[in-house]
Amino acid sequence: MRFLFKVLFTVFIFCAGFALGVYSLPIMMAPPAPTQTALSTASNQAKFTAMFNKNLKGSDFLHFGEGNVFIGEQNIAFEGRLAPGPDYRLYLSPTFVENEVEFEQHKNTMQFVSMVSSFNGFIVDVPTGIDIEKFSTVVVWCETFGEFITAGKYQ
Repeated sequence: MRFLFKVLFTVFIFCAGFALGVYSLPIMMAPPAPTQTALSTASNQAKFTAMFNKNLKGSDFLHFGEGNVFIGEQNIAFEGRLAPGPDYRLYLSPTFVENEVEFEQHKNTMQFVSMVSSFNGFIVDVPTGIDIEKFSTVVVWCETFGEFITAGKYQ
């Protein structure tokens, strides 16, 4: 009985440590948030704006974004906060999506823009050849766990 308790306790500690590592490693490795000057410059050059809202169907207390997104021809900037996590990717979508099922249904129509590794705002470059006017929504997706994080409609 004592041996079983030790094994179960060890397994529990290992699982808890692993989960804590998966959650905290992206936070520790995240680059610094962009400066207010850089965000202001990006927002002034933006052609469109959107909002990330915590109250979407696919968002929850571990998977959310809240703040303003500025979409321009050269870059996309976000001023706000994302729930931390690994392997976040930014997509442009022609259709507004707000959960995992909708994301998976429309993923083949979306355009990958960039990896996102900062959770207190970011500025990412829009790759050459992407026409932001062909899309209406910016989406943050966690590729590793197949989790919807947030989305904002800009047109």
